[in-house]
Amino acid sequence: MRTVVFDAPPAQAVHAWMPSSPCGPGCIEPIGEIGTARVVARALGIAGLLLTYPVCHLALPAGRRADVQRGYARVLLRCLGMRLRVVDNRIPTDPVPAERAIASRVGAERAAAAAATADVRYADPGTGVLVVTGHIGWTDVVALAAVQPLGFVARADLIDWPLLGSLAQLMRVIPIERERLRQLPDVVARLSARLAAGERVAMFPEGTTWCGRAYGTMRPALFQAAIDTGTFVQPVRLRYLNGHGDRCTVPSFVGEDSFGNSAVRVLRSRGMIAEIVLETPEYPGLDRKDLARRCELAVRGAELPRHSSTDTEWIEATATRVQDPAPAPQEPARTGAAGAHHGVGRPGLRSRAVALFRGRATHPRQATDGTPA
Repeated sequence: MRTVVFDAPPAQAVHAWMPSSPCGPGCIEPIGEIGTARVVARALGIAGLLLTYPVCHLALPAGRRADVQRGYARVLLRCLGMRLRVVDNRIPTDPVPAERAIASRVGAERAAAAAATADVRYADPGTGVLVVTGHIGWTDVVALAAVQPLGFVARADLIDWPLLGSLAQLMRVIPIERERLRQLPDVVARLSARLAAGERVAMFPEGTTWCGRAYGTMRPALFQAAIDTGTFVQPVRLRYLNGHGDRCTVPSFVGEDSFGNSAVRVLRSRGMIAEIVLETPEYPGLDRKDLARRCELAVRGAELPRHSSTDTEWIEATATRVQDPAPAPQEPARTGAAGAHHGVGRPGLRSRAVALFRGRATHPRQATDGTPA
């Protein structure tokens, strides 16, 4: 089993600040595949969704479009061979009394049914929120929209892509060209206008895609929009898993990968799970670098990534992090300040964020496995 993550050189940057990823074809490890007939069936299902969605979008009143868009995104994710798993870590739960810990089988079944149908969203309608997460591939857009419809800051040429181009236009993508630094103020202004209007917008602050087992630093520039508008930032931990619960790199869109090759690879794969974990919203504050750092800590957490059966550690080199193939030393478990990086150290802000995003302060932690409507 390989212990080296990268086998491709870093991409040639147009300027010194342009994000680049050293991930390449060697990062992609295939998993179980399905037969040709099922691949064709999946492709036909995707084609049907992409053909019918624009008609439904235009025919329905604006108030109903969000639910329809989320339903289409969930079915599209299933056609791509992925199940959706959503975990809401924004609401702390109180310890369960011992006498309630031993639930009857009926009670356990009811709890499982409630969790499976829980309605987890980024924010209430009309509440602006900036969603930030790491970037792995083009399927990220579908997975995030399956939780709740939202706009995206995405590469400008996405509109020209087959299949996804028309969908990107309907989702009102804010295009960004990484090669042109002078366009950043305009992108920040457009993002600020969307947030001020109460819209949900997602961005990928790393600025490029990574394989899912390694990641880059979150660039602070676009976080300025949240500071200018006083908008909370929703960190999201996004990862893809195989049928055994291990990290899966099949959806990664890295190196010289083409959209066609990536699409075929995803369609052929079996048993993938798109897992989305919503962490505690971050107060914007006044410093975009500090906000980017807090969001990166929230998204990455304290977990050690796994490239094989052995734990590994991150090595940091300027703005790029790669894995040390040496086993991580065993450390005693630590408690106490494990989650101290969330928020800005003021207890009132956490409760305000919870109240803003959930509407009530005592709601049990929710986990959902999305299924087609």
